[in-house]
Amino acid sequence: MEKLFEVIFLEEVFAFLAELDRKHYEKILCNIRKAQTGHDPELFKKLTDNVWEFRTLYQGLQYRLLAFWDKTDNMNTLVISTHGFIKKRSKVPDNEIQKANQQQVKYFQDKEKNKNKNT
Repeated sequence: MEKLFEVIFLEEVFAFLAELDRKHYEKILCNIRKAQTGHDPELFKKLTDNVWEFRTLYQGLQYRLLAFWDKTDNMNTLVISTHGFIKKRSKVPDNEIQKANQQQVKYFQDKEKNKNKNT
């Protein structure tokens, strides 16, 4: 199947995944691959106007990787995953959403700086 979007992990995602047991991070990556090929809110869900979550339930733990869209490139649609955490309540904590928003602002600022350097 064709991918609907590409996923880029920021450094904090790699650090989060590295702390997990192998079967757990493999399940998370498997669900992300599934989310890339179809519209399934059980796997990839909108939280706010800008923040989305990759969702994985595995062995009783609710894993979340927060993300945002980068549609500035006409060639590729990108989803930038900012960080991950284990969700303990029914609602995603506001501080996690704020963290994703801050990472989004920094990402686009850095992207603009790099664009200006190359022109």
